[in-house]
Amino acid sequence: MRKIAAFVGLIIGLYLIGRAIVELFVIDMSDPASYRDDWGGPTLLGVLAAHCGPGLLAVAVIAVVVVRRLRRPA
Repeated sequence: MRKIAAFVGLIIGLYLIGRAIVELFVIDMSDPASYRDDWGGPTLLGVLAAHCGPGLLAVAVIAVVVVRRLRRPA
């Protein structure tokens, strides 16, 4: 059951990372009209926090888990 939960968490994390990367290319950062109605809008900082923040959090969690597994003695 723990392996299934880890797999599902990894899939969700990879989705959030991909979404964060795509968001940087989808919005026109020089045109506020392109992101005004998005989550976190009307400011660019709010939109990036709402769309890229979970992806950055997922990177951090995945990195911590990988480092812990590599440090664990065999």
